[in-house]
Amino acid sequence: MPPRTVVIGVDSSTQSTKAAVTDTETGELLAVGRAPHVVTGEGGARETDPEVWWLALCDAVAAGLKESGLSPSSVVGIAVAGQQHGLVTLDRAGRPLRPALLWNDTRSAPQAAALVAELGGPEAWTARTGTVPVASMTATKWRWLRENDPANAEATASVRLPHDFLTERLAGVAATDPGDASGTCWYSTATGAYDPDLLERLGLSVSMLPEVAATGGTRIGSLTDSAAEALGLPAGIAVAAGTGDNMSAAVGLGLGGAGLLDHPVLSLGTSGTVFAASRTRPASTALSGFAGADGTYLPLACTLNCTLAVDKVASLLGLHRDDATPGGEAVLLPYLDGERTPDLPTSSGLLTGLRHDTTPQQLLGAAYEGAAFTVLRALDELLLACGLDPADPEVAGRPLRLIGGGAQGRTWVETVRRLSGRPLIVPGSGELVALGAAALAASAAGGGDPVAVAARWNEKSEDAELPAAERDTETWERIGSVLDRASEPLLGG
Repeated sequence: MPPRTVVIGVDSSTQSTKAAVTDTETGELLAVGRAPHVVTGEGGARETDPEVWWLALCDAVAAGLKESGLSPSSVVGIAVAGQQHGLVTLDRAGRPLRPALLWNDTRSAPQAAALVAELGGPEAWTARTGTVPVASMTATKWRWLRENDPANAEATASVRLPHDFLTERLAGVAATDPGDASGTCWYSTATGAYDPDLLERLGLSVSMLPEVAATGGTRIGSLTDSAAEALGLPAGIAVAAGTGDNMSAAVGLGLGGAGLLDHPVLSLGTSGTVFAASRTRPASTALSGFAGADGTYLPLACTLNCTLAVDKVASLLGLHRDDATPGGEAVLLPYLDGERTPDLPTSSGLLTGLRHDTTPQQLLGAAYEGAAFTVLRALDELLLACGLDPADPEVAGRPLRLIGGGAQGRTWVETVRRLSGRPLIVPGSGELVALGAAALAASAAGGGDPVAVAARWNEKSEDAELPAAERDTETWERIGSVLDRASEPLLGG
C-alpha cells in the first residue's frame, strides 16, 4: 500500500488563518490548525500588518501537522486562499511598507465614486472589469493611499493582494490567479488580463503587479528553502497560484466547469455573499462580476454586515445569538460598518417599527432578518447574471447552498429558509475555503482539474437537506419598503 500523501489548504481570512491537512486521494480532512489575526482601526479604517498573516500561516500549518500526527514528508503541495481586495504595498526588498487596507475598510468611498465618474459611469466599469468600484475594491484603496499617504505610495515597488503576498512568501514567485485579480478593478474579465488604461489612470504599472496564472490550481513554483524552514515542510513541494476566499469556497463545493454550474450559494460569515459559478460572463452593475479560479465566472454580491453585526446586536441586548424570535413589526438594518450591497459606505444601523410589546428577542430576530434580507435581495440579480429566469419554477426550485459560520447556527438557517422560500443544502464538508485551497494544492501537485478533485472528494460528504418553507413575504416586503425609503435620508447615500 503506497504511503498516504496530503496537501495543505490555507484559508487566510479577516480574523484568522486555518490550515487544512487533507488526504490527497480521499479529501478527508485530517486536521485543521488555527491562528488568530489582529485587525486594527476605528471608524471606517480596517487594517492588518501582513507579517501577522505570515506568522499565523506558519503557526496554523505547524498546529495542523501536529494534530494530524503525520510526518512533514507526507505533504506534497500547498495553496493559499485569502480574503479578497486587501491592499498590500511592498518595498523593493518585498517588505510591507505599512499595514494592509482590508476589504472592509470603507475610507476609500470618495475615491470609488470619483473613479466611477472618471470612466463614464457604472456601465463602463462593468463592461471593462465586470465590477463597479466601491470602497471594498483594491483600486479605490490604492487611490486613497496615493491621496492620503503619498510617501508610502511613492515608495511602493510592488502591490499585492493578501493571498498573493503569502504565495510569494511560499514560492518566491510573484503570482496571482484570475479569480482574486478580478476583484482589484484593474483586471479586465473581458480580456483576461490587466487593463493598461486603468493602470495608467491609477498610477500603476504591470511591473508592480504579480503575473496572472491560468488558474488557481496552476503550479507557479516550489516551496523555497527559507519558507520550508519556517513552516517545517519539505522544500520543493508544489505551490499553487491560489485564489480569493470566495473563489476557493466555490472550488470546495465542486462549483465550476468540471462540476456544478449556475447553482446559487449563500455564505454567512463576517460578510454575507451570494454567488454561483457560471460560463456566462456577468454584466450587471449590481454585482461583482468576478472570474472563477478555474476559468469560469463567479458573479457575486457581498454585504459587509452579517454574523458579526448580528452578534453585536445580541451582545447589546444581553442575549445569546439563538435567543431570537421573528421580528414582528420591527425592522433592523444592521449596517454597523457601512454597507457595500447596497452601496451605502457611510451608513449606520437603522431600527424602526418599535411597539410597546416589542421584545428583545424580536429585536434580535429583526437583526437576523435585516442581514439575511440584504444578501438574499441580490439573489435574483445573480440568477439573471447567469442567464437564468428567477421566475422559472425549475430555477426557483434549485436549492440554495448555505455555507460559512452562520450555516451552523439554527437561527441563521431558519431565517434564510423563511425569507428565501427555497430548499436549503448545508454541505457536510467543513472549512470549504480551506478545502478548496487544498483542491488547488492537489491540482498543482499533479491531481488534475481542481473542481473535479473537489467534486470527487465531496461524493462522501454527508449534506443536510432542508425542504422549502412557505416564504414570509410579509416580512420581506416590510424590510424592502424600509430600505428603499430610508436609503438616502437615514442611511446615507
